[in-house]
Amino acid sequence: MKAGKIKRAALKRKYRVRKKVAGTADRPRLSVFRSSRHIYAQITDDIAGATLVSASTRAKGLRDQMTYGGNKDAAGIVGEAIAKQALGVGIKCVCFDRNRYKFHGRVKALAEAARKTGLVF
Repeated sequence: MKAGKIKRAALKRKYRVRKKVAGTADRPRLSVFRSSRHIYAQITDDIAGATLVSASTRAKGLRDQMTYGGNKDAAGIVGEAIAKQALGVGIKCVCFDRNRYKFHGRVKALAEAARKTGLVF
């Protein structure tokens, strides 16, 4: 498969997920992005166009807690951190945007850690 076809397929998956998920002021969107070495999560209010809370394996406070940012353990740490920050700001309920990734592996680990910490979705 050529690189152009792969990118096009990934964008199609992303748009298919995003047309079903939208973040509001009452229920913002928890979006996940993963690369081979890191994982990022942010909670966004799509109506205002503002990022409310964010966490990643590259954040200074979380970097010390993990040895490598591209595994499920690191994703769990980021999930706990985003949930704690969200609860601190007053966000209890979000809608989960897995982006173009399957709900499996690191994405699932992040979601389960956020749910365990108290975030509802």
